Amino acid sequence: MRVSLFRRTAVAASAAASLALLLTACGGEEKKNEDTGKADAAASASAAAKPDAKALTAPELEKLIVAQADLKGYQVQKAKAADVVNVGDVGADKAACEPLAEAMSAVSTGTPGASAQRKAVEVKKEGSASPDDILGALGAPVTSVTLGSYAGEGAQQAFASLKTAGTECAHGFTISVSGEKTKVVNVAPEPMTAGDEALGFTVISQMEGKPFMTTLVVFRKDNNLATFGTMSLTGKVKQLPKAVIDAQAAKLR
Repeated sequence: MRVSLFRRTAVAASAAASLALLLTACGGEEKKNEDTGKADAAASASAAAKPDAKALTAPELEKLIVAQADLKGYQVQKAKAADVVNVGDVGADKAACEPLAEAMSAVSTGTPGASAQRKAVEVKKEGSASPDDILGALGAPVTSVTLGSYAGEGAQQAFASLKTAGTECAHGFTISVSGEKTKVVNVAPEPMTAGDEALGFTVISQMEGKPFMTTLVVFRKDNNLATFGTMSLTGKVKQLPKAVIDAQAAKLR
């Protein structure tokens, strides 16, 4: 992930976290009944498991990607146009590492037929405006969620390329996004179970001369690939975003 992408995400995290401190609770959020839409979209996803299946459309993915009603204790936002990176703008100094570079840039790896993006910011349900609360909120994890759907066996192929990249790029590589470069110094595997198959990584990058930790999770369900990239203003992420992953997995069943 490039420096400017981190900064844009950090600004969004700060705004959402500050807003959350003014709320007395998240439990009063309005819940919408989307069961019918979810069921229809999930049925489409299940039917697309065949090798000759067609990719889901963008509107179908919009029904399937994690939403505000699916996550308590989070602010879920649709990614803005300025935050969406074009796949053609992402590269790596090693060809085998390009799938990882795409996933870390919130881009669906490979050639999906359609994709959708969200950002999930962890916030406190309750809290005062004390200095400790404010600092804790500003350092809250931010997870970029990307859901892509593929024709045929495209999702399996994309997942396989990420698995290979996790091994061949473990000792580092350089990401290039629209001409901006970021040095990744280590990619370490993390245990992960979700969907039909899943991968988890802790990634250490060099940001302005200092180590910056993020996490990356990818799981495949039928011919859909869900990618989760998590960061914090603190430069450290303590754990994988299990709540976000579980919520997304539930919508793809």
